[in-house]
Amino acid sequence: MKRAIAALIGLFGVVGGCVMLGAGRWFYAVTPGVSETGPYNPHFVRDIGGAYLAAGLGLVALAWRPAAETRGAAAAGALFLALHAGVHLAEAVGAPSGLADLARDLPAVGLPALLAVWVAWPFPMRAEARHA
Repeated sequence: MKRAIAALIGLFGVVGGCVMLGAGRWFYAVTPGVSETGPYNPHFVRDIGGAYLAAGLGLVALAWRPAAETRGAAAAGALFLALHAGVHLAEAVGAPSGLADLARDLPAVGLPALLAVWVAWPFPMRAEARHA
């Protein structure tokens, strides 16, 4: 089950990262809440897209081949997702629309971060990977 969840979150990260890298202005316009963070900044959107792409690839690698090497990549990706969710949480605390912002961001930011941390946590490896 962890492998399937890692694959799903990873694929969403890869696709989302590619969209931010290749069609950042469109992503900015259609993603709920993003335009409320300030004016469009193409460099910033591409930076975040690169981070999502890297995080997604790490999680996909773990789903594809559970091993110590891929667990490290997935853990780094999960760390980015968790920090990103933490930023959203911190910004919502005390904000007039904080609860509404959290409700909006939970499905696409908070839940994937929690699941990514869970799947990147010690993951049963194949027997040959443990003895290599």
